[in-house]
Amino acid sequence: MHAFRLGLGPFYLLLCLLIGGASAAGIWGNMLLQLLALPLIFAAVLTKPSAPLPVPGRQLLALLAALAAVIAVQLVPLPPSIWTGLPGRGPVAEGFAAAGRPLPWLTLSLAPYRTVASALWLLPAAATLLAILRLRAFKPTLIAWTVIGVTAVSVAIGGVQVGGGETSPWYFYAITNYGASVGFFSNANHLATLLVCTIPFLTALYLHARARGHSSQRASGLLVILAGALGVVFVGLAVNRSLAGVGLSVPALAASALMILSRRGRRMPRWLLLLVPLLLVASVAVVLSAPPGNNQIGEEVRSGRETRGESFSRSLAAAGDYIPAGSGIGTFQEVYRSHEDPAAIESVYMNHVHNDYIELLLETGVPGMAVLALFLFWWARRTLTIWRDEERDHFALAGSIASGVILAHSFVDYPLRTAAISALFAVSVALMAQPRSAKRARRRDGEGERGGGARHLSAD
Repeated sequence: MHAFRLGLGPFYLLLCLLIGGASAAGIWGNMLLQLLALPLIFAAVLTKPSAPLPVPGRQLLALLAALAAVIAVQLVPLPPSIWTGLPGRGPVAEGFAAAGRPLPWLTLSLAPYRTVASALWLLPAAATLLAILRLRAFKPTLIAWTVIGVTAVSVAIGGVQVGGGETSPWYFYAITNYGASVGFFSNANHLATLLVCTIPFLTALYLHARARGHSSQRASGLLVILAGALGVVFVGLAVNRSLAGVGLSVPALAASALMILSRRGRRMPRWLLLLVPLLLVASVAVVLSAPPGNNQIGEEVRSGRETRGESFSRSLAAAGDYIPAGSGIGTFQEVYRSHEDPAAIESVYMNHVHNDYIELLLETGVPGMAVLALFLFWWARRTLTIWRDEERDHFALAGSIASGVILAHSFVDYPLRTAAISALFAVSVALMAQPRSAKRARRRDGEGERGGGARHLSAD
């Protein structure tokens, strides 16, 4: 039973990575993940934790509750005297007047059914987070091997997809990047996110083996295996050809190298810790300034074609029309279309802003951005604390790098809107919330082997 519980979190993460790789597509797979998330959430809420949750973990759960509250408030019916006074609701009131109908009570969200549907997409990430923080149903090494295993298979499938061309039967979604390497995803950029996030988990596995005092021969053998796995990751990035993936791999590699250099417990100087964030900023800047062929900011914006750059500017303008309350979770497409030039509309439509921060601002307004600001403050503070701890937890370090990669990629895409990446993000921040030092981990493992009383569910 103990082993089953330790594998519960990694197994659910595995399911998310295998069948949760699409946002618009993959309805049945995502529905299954959402249904499976419910018993995990209920069990986490009803089960008393075996040990008190650390303060960072409680803070993280409070932020999750705050996000749920923002969504819930958007579904509360409001009297006409209130919702008509909110910015952006004028056209709605005019529509009822033109139809000769009295103004009804309406929710803050312009499309409440879409808000409910979008809220359901958060269930896999919430279940993963609660399974780790409340149920302690995880084993860090098993999580890392899960990520690495799915990545390796994804690279192999991606190679077959590219080799088969746009008619390859190895594409799992009808809406996908045909001709590109996408693996278990529908979007090539989201596979790139997984590939880059694998790098720090590979490093954490190697450092974990070294910290447990294995023989130098065994450690050297593991190093060869993990180096080979790292080679597979870079082969995957080369085949994938995502500019964001290649750019983000640079700070991920640099941070992973710092993990190895600081493994002897040396305190990291502040200037060295600033290097990785600067590389992250530089990577995002490179993607944003990429040539038009990458569908980023460039000449295509001025030519009138749908690009991320045009989406950014138009979405920011729309967000200004709905400040401070926002238009409602899941309403981006309707709001965006209402701000388009009818004469310039083409068959291709913008499904997301391709910048999760702008989309959050548009849909949730000031309340959502306040929750985001609090989370980013929590994340930055935890990252600094973890990296400056003299007894570092290697998997917490890996979580800080992986979550940082996902946060950076969210500036130019929407990786968190897939169950696969959102679950991986939840795992990463959960590992940050309750780190274990290598020394404490060895002590617990040793007590468990001697049959002592250490029966912590998070033990390796």
